[in-house]
Amino acid sequence: MMQRGIGMVFILSLGLSACATVGPDYREPAMAAPLQWQAPTPHGGSESSLADWWEQFDDPTLVNLVKVAAADSPSLDRAWANIESARANLASIRSGLAPSLDGGASITRSRQLQGDGLDTLTSRSAGFDASWELDLFGKVRRGAEAAQARLQARVGEWHEARVSLAAEVADTYVQYRGCRLLADAYEQELVSMEKTAEITAVSVRAGFTAPADGSLSRASLASTQSSLRGQRVECDLLVKALVALTGQAETDLLAQLGEGGSELPRPAAFRIEAVPADVLRQRPDVAALERELAAASAAIGAAQADLYPSLSLSGSIAISSSDLASGATTWSFGPALSIPLFDGGRRRAAVDSAEADYQSALAEWRQGVRNAVKEVEQALVNLEGAAFRSERAEQAAREYRAYFEATEVQWRTGSASLLDLEDARRSALLAEIEYLGLLRNQVQYWIALYKAVGGGWTPDDLAMPSASLYRDRDAQGGARS
Repeated sequence: MMQRGIGMVFILSLGLSACATVGPDYREPAMAAPLQWQAPTPHGGSESSLADWWEQFDDPTLVNLVKVAAADSPSLDRAWANIESARANLASIRSGLAPSLDGGASITRSRQLQGDGLDTLTSRSAGFDASWELDLFGKVRRGAEAAQARLQARVGEWHEARVSLAAEVADTYVQYRGCRLLADAYEQELVSMEKTAEITAVSVRAGFTAPADGSLSRASLASTQSSLRGQRVECDLLVKALVALTGQAETDLLAQLGEGGSELPRPAAFRIEAVPADVLRQRPDVAALERELAAASAAIGAAQADLYPSLSLSGSIAISSSDLASGATTWSFGPALSIPLFDGGRRRAAVDSAEADYQSALAEWRQGVRNAVKEVEQALVNLEGAAFRSERAEQAAREYRAYFEATEVQWRTGSASLLDLEDARRSALLAEIEYLGLLRNQVQYWIALYKAVGGGWTPDDLAMPSASLYRDRDAQGGARS
């Protein structure tokens, strides 16, 4: 009898290898991306790798801030926790392909009336229970397929969080440097305006200048002082933002910023020569959406498998003995077949729901592709526009400064009015502010383009990571503290 049961298990195991897996077999959809970029691509500078792009800024402070932020980032920690949860879920689902075995044992001592007295008796028992639900139509396999795809999606989201964090730190740092340059411009202008106000006040007291000119000089001075104060407030706010991004103490951060100089970092240019579809495959967020689409496809198969019968095998072996009886061994084994007959449409509704989830995931993936194309195109347009405008703005700032200096000479000799001087000064200051802002924007648009094309991430990084990948982030642009 035991041999017959073992033979049945063997036959069913062989049959399992030939079982069908229901549901659609996933194929990655083709990207509906344009054949080429519509905006002009940058060709200036030398072509550089995106993987170590921050190193090519020639700004140690920026490189260090990016690494420090990655070392202690709640967003990265949360993304990594999601990876660990997805990996555990995959292991749990895969365990359904293997039999389960539980064992138990007990020993009991009791006093019972035997003949003329009480005796102490001992009873012993031990046994095993085994069960195995055969994956006849691929429900577990499709579930594992979906879990594997979701794990890869979580990995993609982690890489996207890394790219976004680095870009946000760099962008905030560039804004801070640009803010300091603008504050310096206001401070330098104030020195000149204070001298003008002082000379005007002396002239008014001597009766050589109308009191209205004194009011004009004081008004211009107060207005620039207010603008300087507002600029300093903006710089302080950017410092607070860097503190939140890096997790550093503000005093330590200010010390680093003080060592970094006052110039804007100059990134090495990189070229975009690939067609849009190839570039979009380099974006971890688009890859994560595609993996979610694959998981939704596999979930359809898992739901469809629930429409078919399920077969499980179960058995047990028990050994018992006591002081009153000799040992006895019992066992049981047999298959159990479950056939869905009527459930009010619950299983069919689950299939419909899974198919709707797939359509939703497909729509999200398509929208993600469109957003990616838009971000690259916008970054290219902004970059080209800022490059053109900065050249003209530099010329304008230079000419307005020359005009102001000439007007100042004329004012000192009495051939130009104070109003002419202040108009020339205002034009020169505004032109310089515009030029500095465009220089800052150029660097920001390079950073935006870096992020839009994936930040050096490659599709090979979707392979299942190990904990060492997280511990060694400093070798890839960040480190965990």
